[in-house]
This record gives sequence, C-alpha cells and structure tokens, in this order.
Amino acid sequence: MRFSSNTMALHNADTVPYLTYNSLSELKFINHAFSTRLGGVSEGEFTSMNLAFNRGDDPDAVTENYRRLCKSAGFDFDTLTASAQDHNTFVRTVTKNDCGVGIYKPRDMQSVDALITNEQGVTLVTYYADCTPLFFVDAKNKAIGLAHAGWRGTVERIGEKVVEKMTALYGTDPSDIVAAVGPAISVCCYEVDLPVAERFLALEDLDASRFVFPKPGGKYMLDLLECNRQILVKAGVRAENITLSDLCTNCNSDLLWSHRATNGHRGTMCAFMCLV
Repeated sequence: MRFSSNTMALHNADTVPYLTYNSLSELKFINHAFSTRLGGVSEGEFTSMNLAFNRGDDPDAVTENYRRLCKSAGFDFDTLTASAQDHNTFVRTVTKNDCGVGIYKPRDMQSVDALITNEQGVTLVTYYADCTPLFFVDAKNKAIGLAHAGWRGTVERIGEKVVEKMTALYGTDPSDIVAAVGPAISVCCYEVDLPVAERFLALEDLDASRFVFPKPGGKYMLDLLECNRQILVKAGVRAENITLSDLCTNCNSDLLWSHRATNGHRGTMCAFMCLV
C-alpha cells in the first residue's frame, strides 16, 4: 500500500490504520479520525475494517472493529453516537444521553445525516464509502459537527444547515469554524448523468463551472468537494479555514472503501470526532 497526501496523515499503518487532517490536528481540544478498510476482523467482502451494522456483516465483528479503531485512535467506545443516514439533511443535536445510539444501543431516529455537539464525553460517528464527509469545529466556542454529504445532501446544502444549527444553538460565528471536506470520490472518478448534473447547475449562487464538467456522451464529471467548499464559504466559513482532502476513495481503494470501485460489495468507513 502506497500512501501520499499533503492534507492528511496516516497513523498506525501496520496495525489499525486511521487518517487525520493536519489542519484539525492543530486544534488540541478535539480528537478526530477517519477510518480505512484495514485493521479489522471482518471477513469476505467486508475484509477487514467494516463499521456498518446494516450491510450483512457479523455484528460481533463490527463491534470488535469499533473497539479496535477506538483503541488505535484514542476514542472511548462507550461515548460513540452514530448517525442514521438516508441522504437527507436533518441535523441532530447530540448529548451524553445519546451515547451508544446506533452502536451498542438501537437507532432511535431514522433520518440523521449530520451530528453536532458542544459536550465533552460524546464521540460523533458518521458513515462513508465514496460520499463526502464534512468536519466542523467552532474554534472559539468549542463545538463540533460531522455531516454526510452525498450528491443529494450536497445539492440540498447540508453543510449550510450544519453551520446554521451550530450558530443557533451554540452561538457559533461561522467565521470561527475550521472545516475539512473528504476523503470522498473525487472529480477524477465521479461521473454522473444529466439529471444529477442539472441539480448542481441550478445552484445559481455558486460557480458551477468549478464543479460540473461536461464530457462526451451526455455525461459529466462532478466535484463534490469543491461544491461543498463553496457552500461552506457562502454560509460564512472563511475560505482559508477549509481544507479539502486530496485522497480520492476510488483511486485509493486499497486503503479506503469505495462503493464504485467494489461495485457495492464493500464495507463502510466512519468519521469520528469528540471534544477532549
């Protein structure tokens, strides 16, 4: 496995690997990580670090994967709280009372694509296998958020909705947010058809020429990371506070789960973040 990134670091590559953002690692009041497909105990098409309970994997293996990842990356397993993603834009406010939901307690909501908290002792968990993770850190008021932005969530501006909710609940000034976007399937590999492209071209306040690229045959290449970056800037996040991952999940499918690279026969990665 070859790893190369200017924006992210790979840790514990020989045991239970995980990624961190260089920019977020400078913020000492948070811990964050993005899992890989390696270092777990799952078998078959889930080999080896699968963190999804809903894809047919052995639940005991998934639980053990969480425990191993938590030990490697420094999270408390008992504090994990997971989303319930369905490509919508609902943002859930998480407290210590929600710890365990979606991990060792049943899901109690059916549509949660983003999580926010300002409490210590809570670790946010969201799921990916090509879709775009969004990390939010209010560096002044010490609040955090994670969001799952597939193409539907992106075009419906889930990033903006997270900023708005953090502002309303935690007094966040968007200019104080440090954000990171990705890893995800990147413009090099993300081909879409006209109906999807038209949804993005209809975002008239954004510069679609920087994230929708026509190609022969009525297809388009789509840059979800750049579109999310522009949405965050429109929401008041300073451009210099936003880092885009340079790791494409499809191009790095030996390290990262990619739905397209595996034709859907795959496990699932997670983003993790907590206040410390």
